[in-house]
Amino acid sequence: KVHAERTMSGRRRESFPAGGEFSSPEERGKKKRLKREVLAEFSAALKEPLLKEKVVDSWARRKAFEHDAIVLDPVPFCHCVISNFIQNESFLEGLQKELLSLDFHDKCNDLYKFKQSDDLQKREEPHITALRKVLFDEFRVWLSDVAQVELEPIIDLSCAKYEYTDALLCHDDELEGRRIAFILYLVPSWERSNGGTLDLFSTDDHFQPQQIIKSLVPVWNSLIFFEVSPVSFHQVAEVLSKDKCRLSVSGWFHGPSVARPPRHVELLLPRSPHIHFDHEILYHWINPVYLEVCSQSQIQEEFEDRSEILLKDFLKGDKFQLVCEALKKGEPKWNSRGPPNKRFYDKAEEESLPPILKECMELFRSEAFFLLLSNFTELKLHFLAPEEEEEEE
Repeated sequence: KVHAERTMSGRRRESFPAGGEFSSPEERGKKKRLKREVLAEFSAALKEPLLKEKVVDSWARRKAFEHDAIVLDPVPFCHCVISNFIQNESFLEGLQKELLSLDFHDKCNDLYKFKQSDDLQKREEPHITALRKVLFDEFRVWLSDVAQVELEPIIDLSCAKYEYTDALLCHDDELEGRRIAFILYLVPSWERSNGGTLDLFSTDDHFQPQQIIKSLVPVWNSLIFFEVSPVSFHQVAEVLSKDKCRLSVSGWFHGPSVARPPRHVELLLPRSPHIHFDHEILYHWINPVYLEVCSQSQIQEEFEDRSEILLKDFLKGDKFQLVCEALKKGEPKWNSRGPPNKRFYDKAEEESLPPILKECMELFRSEAFFLLLSNFTELKLHFLAPEEEEEEE
């Protein structure tokens, strides 16, 4: 306690009790922080010695194991799903609120589209701090025992938001030092029809992904982890829900690097030779505006500046309509082209194409069309196309 009295002059005089009862501002701040400290604990069931022993044994033997608290599946690669990972529901609600208040950055290229927070390593929000502590202290020790890998207390943690049309294509997570990947979901009620599943791929003899073997639907407070390896190919399927947010916290536990097999070098895809068709085929198919010399010059200038260009109404209207109708009829037979970590599309068997589509393919393979592309881009795409130096002369 601090006692205060006024002197005859009216000044305030303070006296401090003996015995060291006075608290400094730093100590008072520490006490306040202790009062605000939030604690988190992961599933008590996982800590039971008997259950832990069974999980360790199943992981080592790559054998399926199922319990209310955890499911282990070795197919297509060893992974675990932990239900009700965090014990306290109110903690999860506080954590979700803190995560949604973070600044998120758009991550977008031809492989992924989603929003991601900065690294959560130095965030001081109480719930984020508590989650970081439980993951990289107590749970890390448990996971080290299960995977029989000495995991380092290195924090590698971020938050991701996947919303309508967001996705992350096939990849294996391999990077120096990464040993175990994990994802903690904080999602609303989620159904398979909402998209956003974690898809796991099988692999061939060359450690290349083949097809989706299993799709895991996000569930509130579930944590998925798997060993990062040459076969740990997975993806986040496109989110199809327009009003739900796939919120998750994810990262990696690091440990000693392991030897990796050499990367498989696949054969080059076969290329089709030019087909000998003169310029008449262009007049049958292509909008005449794009065949004018002045238009081609303008296209060339824009392409040189931006390295890309969009040519609207490129085909003649009647031809375009016939092509669309043929595709909608479903006559062509389609084959998937992979591997999915490099390409993922369907290619039509040319023998199954109706006449109008075969004619369209002839257009795109014709010498005349490659000469036209050369005029659009000023690139030598055909041996008859002029060299740049020749044009300058």
